Amino acid sequence: MLIMLVILGALAAALAGWDGFKNKMMKEAFAKMAPPPPAVTTLVAKGQTWHPVLSAVGSLKAINGVQVSTDLAGIISEIAFESGKPVHKGDLLLKLDTQQEEAQLRAAEARRDLAKVSLARKQDLLDKKAAPQADYDAAAAEARQAEAAMEEVQAIIERKTIRAPFDGLLGIRQVNLGQYLNAGAPIVPLQSCDPIYVEFNLPQQHLNQIALHKKVRLSAPGISDEEFQGEITAIDSRVDEATRNIQIEATVPNPKQKLRAGMFTNVELLLPEQKGVLALPASSINYAPYGDSIFIVKEGGMKDGKPQKQAIQQFVKLGTSRGDQITVLSGLKEGDEVITSGVFKLRSNEPVETKGSAPLPQPVNINNEIQPGNDQNPNPPDT
Repeated sequence: MLIMLVILGALAAALAGWDGFKNKMMKEAFAKMAPPPPAVTTLVAKGQTWHPVLSAVGSLKAINGVQVSTDLAGIISEIAFESGKPVHKGDLLLKLDTQQEEAQLRAAEARRDLAKVSLARKQDLLDKKAAPQADYDAAAAEARQAEAAMEEVQAIIERKTIRAPFDGLLGIRQVNLGQYLNAGAPIVPLQSCDPIYVEFNLPQQHLNQIALHKKVRLSAPGISDEEFQGEITAIDSRVDEATRNIQIEATVPNPKQKLRAGMFTNVELLLPEQKGVLALPASSINYAPYGDSIFIVKEGGMKDGKPQKQAIQQFVKLGTSRGDQITVLSGLKEGDEVITSGVFKLRSNEPVETKGSAPLPQPVNINNEIQPGNDQNPNPPDT
């Protein structure tokens, strides 16, 4: 019995030891399976010269633009232009058939000539006191009526001769030779695009930054690697009640006719240069409904006799953005070390270590070998 008790005690002790060993090994295995510390990059905030802009989407509009048409009906007898060609003011574009009007003009000229001869005779008789003044006055009135009738026919013929109303660039012809045109029928679009207008809207909050002759810069999709400069020439007298935006018109030189009416453009209103602006890469901002924040690396006390750094969450107020950068109006000061990537992995007061330093329990690892984009005017390669 005693031997059996000793054997049972030894087995119980062995099982308890095995359970302890197994639990220890499992804890060590799970500890090795912990995720690696998050890697981030940092940047020391420094004041820089900032060229702020107000961005908007604009629409191009010709200085003069019309759909050339006729106000009289008729059959086209001559087309004197080509689609897409430049024309000058007064150039002949199109003629309608005027055979009937030309015959009426010849008849009106004959009546005018007869009226002039009759008036000359009445004048001679009046001078000789052989005719009353009333006969002369009637002849003079008939002469003037004949002249007006002839001018009326000439005006009709001129109205059936369509000429360019101003210098510009023609569009695509919309009529054919021999076609009958109703009054008001379109013939060809004509646009004068040098210079050209760009119209855009800005919120009323920026009204104090908008003024005549301020410079604008615009670029248009489809016209690569070229920016156009202009200036504000008109500001609308009222703010739109629906959008609370104000409409602005700028004039842009366009000597090469690259900009066309109807195109949309990206417009930037250039504001005065600012110095000492703190700007960070957009990747350093942690956006949230309760407020935008960044993580700043600060001293967080001692750990095992060594100074320890921590990632401290700091709420900030953001300003304008340009390229990869965004300005910080408050919540950041020059010299702060800001985490610029991987902020979505962080919690406030997490320990931080630099690459190669002594390890801390589950720290944030700073590795600045590869930095995120941080350029005011980025030019990414084509994809």
